[in-house]
Formats: sequence, structure tokens, C-alpha cells
Amino acid sequence: MPSPKLHFEDFRVGSAFELGPKTVSASEIIEFAQEFDPQPMHLSEEAGKASILGGLSASGWHTSSMFMRMMINSYLLDSVSEGAPGIDLMEWKKPVLAGDTLKGRSTVEGARPMRSRPHIGIVTLNHELENQRGEIVLRSRNSIMFRRRDTSETGDAA
Repeated sequence: MPSPKLHFEDFRVGSAFELGPKTVSASEIIEFAQEFDPQPMHLSEEAGKASILGGLSASGWHTSSMFMRMMINSYLLDSVSEGAPGIDLMEWKKPVLAGDTLKGRSTVEGARPMRSRPHIGIVTLNHELENQRGEIVLRSRNSIMFRRRDTSETGDAA
């Protein structure tokens, strides 16, 4: 029997979801860069070493994509998410280099029912990813819409 899906009520302020780990390979950095961000430091070790990044480095957009996959694997696939209205903050704090292992957490900062759609709640999360040296490589903040489990007070079906 499958586990219950996470609803708005399951995202309590202060609760956290672990992300990763994910080891980043040189080949995936190059593959992503070839298609989406073909800057030299994302395409070769030599160009990466010649840059301020210090080696073959994942694009910030690649880092964001890996972060999204970690959220999907950690809690979004097991939820009744209705999507996100946007991103408030996305910071790439340190380069993600080939061979780095990323892990992190998403922490619930706030949660409130929507006025316009009482069967939906908005959860605000802060996210951090770090490498194997404990250095923060990504910080992000966004809100996600989740269906509410019990909307009997509003008259709406869950």
C-alpha cells in the first residue's frame, strides 16, 4: 500500500527535508553545458582551470536543475504539489566542480492557506546545497502550492 501523499498540512514551520546526495560527473557537466550553457568553463577542464572557477564547473543553471531533481526525489513526487508561482531567491555561492558531491535541505519557513483558492495552501521554503567540504554552493527560497487535506470548513473537496 503506497504511503500517503504530503499535503499542505504536512509542511510545518521548521520542518526540513533532506536533499541528495548527488555526485556530479564531468560528463554530465559537459553534456548540460553543450545543450544549455556552452561557456568554456563548463565545457573543458582546461578552460575551467583558466577561469576564476578553478576547474570544470557546472553551470549555475545546471546546479539549479540538480537541486530541482533533489527536491523532486525528496518530497515533491510524494506530495500533492500544484506547482510554484516563482522563485524569490537563487544564489550560486561557490562553483560546483566535477567530482563534487552535493547534499542539502529544504526547510519550511512559512505556510498559509490561499484566500482565492481555500483548497490550496502556499508553503515557503528555504533551501541550501553544500559540497563535500561543507561549503554552501546554492541558496534558494521559493513558495510551492499544495492541496489541503481537509477543506470541509471551506466547502471545497480535497
